[in-house]
Amino acid sequence: MCPVANRALVDHGIERISALCDQVAVNLHYGAEVLDRHLGSEIHRSFERREALGTAGAIGALADWIDGRPVLVTNADGWLGPGSEEAVVALVNGWDGERYRLMCVRDETREDFDGLRYCGVSLMSWDHARRLLPQPSGLYEVAWRDALGAGRVDLFEVDVDFVDCGTASDYLSANMRANSGLSVVDPNTRIESGAIVERSVVWGGSTVRAGEVLRDAIRTPHGTVLVR
Repeated sequence: MCPVANRALVDHGIERISALCDQVAVNLHYGAEVLDRHLGSEIHRSFERREALGTAGAIGALADWIDGRPVLVTNADGWLGPGSEEAVVALVNGWDGERYRLMCVRDETREDFDGLRYCGVSLMSWDHARRLLPQPSGLYEVAWRDALGAGRVDLFEVDVDFVDCGTASDYLSANMRANSGLSVVDPNTRIESGAIVERSVVWGGSTVRAGEVLRDAIRTPHGTVLVR
Protein backbone atom coordinates (compact mmCIF):
# COMPACT_ATOMS: atom_id res chain seq x y z
CA MET A 1 0.00 0.00 0.00
CA CYS A 2 3.02 2.34 0.18
CA PRO A 3 2.55 4.97 -2.56
CA VAL A 4 5.04 5.73 -5.30
CA ALA A 5 4.15 8.91 -7.20
CA ASN A 6 0.96 9.02 -5.07
CA ARG A 7 -0.23 5.58 -6.22
CA ALA A 8 -0.10 2.44 -4.07
CA LEU A 9 2.53 -0.03 -5.21
CA VAL A 10 -0.12 -2.72 -5.56
CA ASP A 11 -1.93 -0.51 -8.09
CA HIS A 12 1.29 -0.13 -10.09
CA GLY A 13 1.62 -3.92 -10.08
CA ILE A 14 -1.93 -4.54 -11.24
CA GLU A 15 -1.62 -1.92 -13.96
CA ARG A 16 1.52 -3.42 -15.46
CA ILE A 17 -0.25 -6.73 -16.12
CA SER A 18 -3.76 -5.46 -16.82
CA ALA A 19 -3.34 -5.50 -20.60
CA LEU A 20 -2.67 -9.24 -20.48
CA CYS A 21 -4.73 -10.60 -17.61
CA ASP A 22 -8.49 -10.48 -17.33
CA GLN A 23 -8.35 -12.43 -14.05
CA VAL A 24 -6.10 -11.14 -11.28
CA ALA A 25 -5.54 -12.40 -7.73
CA VAL A 26 -3.77 -10.64 -4.87
CA ASN A 27 -2.49 -12.45 -1.80
CA LEU A 28 -3.11 -10.62 1.50
CA HIS A 29 -1.41 -11.03 4.86
CA TYR A 30 0.16 -7.95 6.49
CA GLY A 31 -2.35 -5.11 6.44
CA ALA A 32 -4.92 -7.42 4.89
CA GLU A 33 -7.95 -5.40 5.99
CA VAL A 34 -6.60 -2.15 4.52
CA LEU A 35 -5.63 -3.85 1.27
CA ASP A 36 -8.96 -5.64 1.05
CA ARG A 37 -10.84 -2.33 1.29
CA HIS A 38 -8.54 -0.79 -1.32
CA LEU A 39 -8.82 -3.43 -4.04
CA GLY A 40 -11.56 -3.33 -6.65
CA SER A 41 -14.36 -5.89 -6.60
CA GLU A 42 -12.99 -7.59 -9.75
CA ILE A 43 -9.78 -8.62 -7.94
CA HIS A 44 -9.73 -12.10 -6.39
CA ARG A 45 -8.47 -12.11 -2.80
CA SER A 46 -6.32 -14.90 -1.37
CA PHE A 47 -6.08 -14.38 2.40
CA GLU A 48 -3.04 -15.78 4.20
CA ARG A 49 -4.60 -15.80 7.66
CA ARG A 50 -2.06 -17.68 9.77
CA GLU A 51 1.28 -16.79 8.18
CA ALA A 52 2.81 -15.18 5.13
CA LEU A 53 3.33 -17.85 2.47
CA GLY A 54 5.89 -16.21 0.21
CA THR A 55 5.46 -16.15 -3.55
CA ALA A 56 5.61 -19.90 -4.14
CA GLY A 57 3.29 -20.67 -1.24
CA ALA A 58 0.86 -17.99 -2.39
CA ILE A 59 0.63 -19.63 -5.82
CA GLY A 60 0.14 -23.01 -4.17
CA ALA A 61 -2.78 -21.60 -2.18
CA LEU A 62 -4.34 -20.36 -5.43
CA ALA A 63 -4.20 -23.71 -7.23
CA ASP A 64 -7.97 -24.18 -7.36
CA TRP A 65 -8.44 -20.65 -8.67
CA ILE A 66 -5.67 -21.00 -11.27
CA ASP A 67 -7.31 -24.22 -12.46
CA GLY A 68 -5.04 -25.26 -15.30
CA ARG A 69 -4.04 -21.83 -16.59
CA PRO A 70 -0.48 -20.51 -16.97
CA VAL A 71 0.56 -17.93 -14.38
CA LEU A 72 1.95 -14.41 -14.72
CA VAL A 73 3.40 -13.26 -11.39
CA THR A 74 4.27 -9.69 -10.44
CA ASN A 75 5.55 -8.58 -7.06
CA ALA A 76 3.85 -5.60 -5.44
CA ASP A 77 6.89 -4.34 -3.53
CA GLY A 78 8.88 -3.12 -6.52
CA TRP A 79 8.56 -0.10 -8.80
CA LEU A 80 9.11 -0.32 -12.55
CA GLY A 81 9.47 2.83 -14.64
CA PRO A 82 8.11 3.87 -18.03
CA GLY A 83 8.00 1.10 -20.58
CA SER A 84 7.33 -1.65 -18.04
CA GLU A 85 3.90 -2.54 -19.44
CA GLU A 86 5.38 -2.98 -22.91
CA ALA A 87 8.20 -5.04 -21.42
CA VAL A 88 5.69 -7.39 -19.77
CA VAL A 89 3.86 -7.80 -23.08
CA ALA A 90 7.17 -8.74 -24.74
CA LEU A 91 7.90 -11.16 -21.88
CA VAL A 92 4.62 -12.97 -22.49
CA ASN A 93 4.64 -12.86 -26.28
CA GLY A 94 8.03 -14.55 -26.56
CA TRP A 95 7.39 -17.28 -24.00
CA ASP A 96 7.68 -20.92 -25.06
CA GLY A 97 4.99 -21.93 -22.55
CA GLU A 98 7.25 -24.44 -20.82
CA ARG A 99 10.30 -22.91 -19.16
CA TYR A 100 10.13 -20.46 -16.28
CA ARG A 101 10.59 -16.99 -17.77
CA LEU A 102 11.95 -14.20 -15.56
CA MET A 103 12.03 -10.51 -16.44
CA CYS A 104 15.41 -9.03 -15.51
CA VAL A 105 17.34 -5.78 -15.75
CA ARG A 106 21.08 -5.34 -16.17
CA ASP A 107 22.58 -4.58 -12.72
CA GLU A 108 26.14 -5.62 -12.01
CA THR A 109 26.04 -4.38 -8.39
CA ARG A 110 22.88 -6.22 -7.26
CA GLU A 111 22.89 -9.14 -9.65
CA ASP A 112 20.94 -12.33 -9.15
CA PHE A 113 22.05 -14.14 -12.33
CA ASP A 114 25.35 -13.25 -14.03
CA GLY A 115 24.90 -9.49 -14.16
CA LEU A 116 21.11 -9.62 -14.32
CA ARG A 117 18.73 -8.69 -11.54
CA TYR A 118 15.25 -10.18 -11.30
CA CYS A 119 12.70 -7.36 -11.33
CA GLY A 120 9.67 -9.14 -9.94
CA VAL A 121 7.78 -10.36 -13.02
CA SER A 122 7.78 -14.00 -14.14
CA LEU A 123 5.88 -16.68 -16.01
CA MET A 124 5.24 -20.32 -15.24
CA SER A 125 3.15 -23.07 -16.76
CA TRP A 126 0.29 -24.80 -14.98
CA ASP A 127 2.43 -27.92 -14.84
CA HIS A 128 4.90 -26.02 -12.65
CA ALA A 129 2.31 -24.07 -10.67
CA ARG A 130 0.32 -27.15 -9.64
CA ARG A 131 3.36 -28.61 -7.88
CA LEU A 132 3.67 -25.71 -5.44
CA LEU A 133 2.38 -26.23 -1.92
CA PRO A 134 0.48 -23.68 0.20
CA GLN A 135 3.28 -23.36 2.75
CA PRO A 136 5.90 -20.65 3.34
CA SER A 137 8.32 -20.84 0.41
CA GLY A 138 10.00 -18.75 -2.26
CA LEU A 139 10.13 -19.46 -5.97
CA TYR A 140 13.92 -19.53 -6.13
CA GLU A 141 14.23 -22.14 -3.40
CA VAL A 142 11.51 -24.54 -4.53
CA ALA A 143 11.47 -24.00 -8.30
CA TRP A 144 14.05 -21.81 -10.00
CA ARG A 145 17.26 -23.05 -8.37
CA ASP A 146 17.06 -26.58 -9.74
CA ALA A 147 15.55 -25.42 -13.02
CA LEU A 148 18.47 -23.05 -13.62
CA GLY A 149 20.95 -25.90 -13.49
CA ALA A 150 18.82 -27.89 -15.91
CA GLY A 151 18.48 -25.04 -18.40
CA ARG A 152 14.76 -24.65 -17.76
CA VAL A 153 14.84 -20.93 -16.93
CA ASP A 154 14.71 -18.19 -19.55
CA LEU A 155 16.18 -14.88 -18.32
CA PHE A 156 14.51 -12.11 -20.34
CA GLU A 157 16.45 -8.83 -20.15
CA VAL A 158 14.54 -5.54 -20.46
CA ASP A 159 15.63 -1.92 -20.45
CA VAL A 160 13.39 -0.33 -17.82
CA ASP A 161 14.06 1.44 -14.52
CA PHE A 162 13.57 -0.86 -11.52
CA VAL A 163 13.69 -0.26 -7.77
CA ASP A 164 12.96 -2.91 -5.15
CA CYS A 165 11.25 -0.88 -2.42
CA GLY A 166 12.33 -3.13 0.44
CA THR A 167 14.25 -0.41 2.29
CA ALA A 168 13.42 3.20 3.15
CA SER A 169 16.31 4.40 1.00
CA ASP A 170 15.17 2.46 -2.06
CA TYR A 171 11.55 3.45 -1.51
CA LEU A 172 12.55 7.12 -1.47
CA SER A 173 14.68 6.54 -4.58
CA ALA A 174 11.71 5.04 -6.44
CA ASN A 175 9.62 8.11 -5.72
CA MET A 176 12.38 10.47 -6.83
CA ARG A 177 12.86 8.54 -10.08
CA ALA A 178 9.13 8.46 -10.71
CA ASN A 179 8.91 12.24 -10.28
CA SER A 180 12.08 13.43 -12.08
CA GLY A 181 13.98 13.96 -8.83
CA LEU A 182 11.34 16.17 -7.23
CA SER A 183 9.54 15.61 -3.95
CA VAL A 184 6.28 13.66 -4.08
CA VAL A 185 3.59 15.32 -1.99
CA ASP A 186 0.09 13.88 -1.77
CA PRO A 187 -2.63 16.46 -2.50
CA ASN A 188 -4.26 15.60 0.83
CA THR A 189 -1.30 16.95 2.78
CA ARG A 190 -1.09 20.04 4.95
CA ILE A 191 2.02 22.11 4.17
CA GLU A 192 2.11 25.07 6.55
CA SER A 193 3.54 28.46 5.66
CA GLY A 194 7.34 28.58 5.54
CA ALA A 195 7.77 24.79 5.50
CA ILE A 196 10.45 23.43 3.16
CA VAL A 197 10.17 20.01 1.51
CA GLU A 198 13.16 18.73 -0.48
CA ARG A 199 13.77 15.25 -1.95
CA SER A 200 11.05 13.79 0.23
CA VAL A 201 7.81 11.80 0.11
CA VAL A 202 4.82 13.12 2.03
CA TRP A 203 1.83 10.81 2.37
CA GLY A 204 -1.78 11.92 2.43
CA GLY A 205 -3.05 12.94 5.84
CA SER A 206 0.39 14.20 6.92
CA THR A 207 1.39 17.68 8.06
CA VAL A 208 4.64 19.58 7.52
CA ARG A 209 4.74 22.31 10.16
CA ALA A 210 5.51 25.98 9.65
CA GLY A 211 9.27 26.54 9.49
CA GLU A 212 10.02 22.82 9.30
CA VAL A 213 12.66 21.59 6.86
CA LEU A 214 11.89 18.11 5.55
CA ARG A 215 14.80 16.83 3.49
CA ASP A 216 15.57 13.27 2.29
CA ALA A 217 12.68 11.96 4.33
CA ILE A 218 9.46 9.98 4.26
CA ARG A 219 6.62 11.66 6.18
CA THR A 220 3.51 9.64 7.00
CA PRO A 221 0.61 10.35 9.38
CA HIS A 222 2.27 7.91 11.77
CA GLY A 223 5.81 9.28 11.81
CA THR A 224 8.88 10.31 9.82
CA VAL A 225 11.76 8.27 8.42
CA LEU A 226 14.95 10.17 7.67
CA VAL A 227 17.05 8.63 4.89
CA ARG A 228 20.74 9.27 5.42
